[in-house]
Amino acid sequence: MKKVFTLICIVFVAFATQAQKKKRNKKLSFEVDGVCMMCKKRIEKAALNTKGVKFANWDLNSHQLMVIIDERKTDENKVRESVTNVGHDTKAVKAPQEKYDQLDPCCKYRDEQVVKDHKKG
Repeated sequence: MKKVFTLICIVFVAFATQAQKKKRNKKLSFEVDGVCMMCKKRIEKAALNTKGVKFANWDLNSHQLMVIIDERKTDENKVRESVTNVGHDTKAVKAPQEKYDQLDPCCKYRDEQVVKDHKKG
């Protein structure tokens, strides 16, 4: 009886360990600059095009990008890099000027007048 109980415990631990290894999803949230729905679409698309990103949602009001990633395939820095490569700043990484310059005029979040215009509307 003792041997059967020990065997059952070993099998249970093996299955529990295997199940934990498969699931490596992690929720991340960080600030990304933008001003409009075009920015939202661009930011989310850039994040989702990063290998290992399963979900992305950028909130226009709080500027928070929430992503769910597979930690075995990507990390927060790769997601930040993807977002900055389409012209949007994060707190940790600033977008290259040439990428920012390619944004539509209404998406120039570094321009105070553009930001004010979006807050009015």
